[in-house]
Amino acid sequence: MFSGKRILVTGGTGSMGKTFVRRVLSGEHGVPSKVIVFSRDEGKQHYMRLDYLHKKVSTDEVIYNNFKNVLEFRIGDVRDYASVCSALRDVDIVIHAAALKQVPSCEYFPYQAVLTNIIGAENIVRAINENNLPVETVVGISTDKAAKPVNVMGMTKAIQERIFTTANILNKKTRFMCVRYGNVLASRGSVIPLFHQQIRQGGPVTLTVPEMTRFLISLDDAVDTVFAVIKNGKAGETFVPRAASATVENIAKALIGSRKIEIQVTGIRPGEKMHEIMISEEEIHHAHKVGNYYSIRSMLPELNSEVQCKPVLVKEYSSDDEVSDLNGTIALLEKHGLMNIEMKDESNTSELLR
Repeated sequence: MFSGKRILVTGGTGSMGKTFVRRVLSGEHGVPSKVIVFSRDEGKQHYMRLDYLHKKVSTDEVIYNNFKNVLEFRIGDVRDYASVCSALRDVDIVIHAAALKQVPSCEYFPYQAVLTNIIGAENIVRAINENNLPVETVVGISTDKAAKPVNVMGMTKAIQERIFTTANILNKKTRFMCVRYGNVLASRGSVIPLFHQQIRQGGPVTLTVPEMTRFLISLDDAVDTVFAVIKNGKAGETFVPRAASATVENIAKALIGSRKIEIQVTGIRPGEKMHEIMISEEEIHHAHKVGNYYSIRSMLPELNSEVQCKPVLVKEYSSDDEVSDLNGTIALLEKHGLMNIEMKDESNTSELLR
């Protein structure tokens, strides 16, 4: 799938981006000729660069020597059309993971979310079309919050999906698709690292609403979804993984275990949903199964000329459908190695200061 390909990952220093780069460089789907990490954070690029400085790929070639070997780092912003054009030159596959994705941040700074999540996506489409770039595939990384959105983050991601979907109508040479998934276990900014930190500090662990449910997938599951849409997706489709879900209360209780740590309920945050939806009631009529994934076909007739098959869902796909109990939540966290929390040694002042 990736042999000899040139791959650009926008937001490549984020949790998903780093996991995608690691998996691609492993050669499990073929060794690419170039993997470009495109982001605006020079600090994260620096530390990611150090991680790869002495690693090798299956060709026994040192993968990092910027602009010379396989892994390349580029400073730039998806908001800036010129830097997007430069990064896309000679690229075969684009994974668009750059985003503003913290719900409260987007609520308080909606225009900033528009600039990154909407204008950034449009810059990619525009750069490919206006410069007649020979890009084969573009995959936009979306979120369950884009289905029936009630917050700015979800609204901007929903429009991003439409930008990539409609791009297929005016550009038949490039395949534009999306993936949509829920909360990624242990990703930066997610609830589990927050709970880990609060537990290490002796509590309290803060919950918004105990009954709130969330889809939970691992970083590798998220990357597998991207691999699946690249391999099997058609222009305009959005792939959705089948995912486990749990209440935030059970996540907290699973991580706390037998420790005597208080749980505090703080109330719902601006823009939050009680339950997340991966496929809406309107979308189920366009959804079908592709292997272990749901695929949502475009609602545009130009991109959905196939005979409609019987819907695979009878209602919207919600995190409230099949919620894991406490034991199931514990098993899920154990499976992904998230149950071990090293408590701080209060007598070790240097460790506390560090």
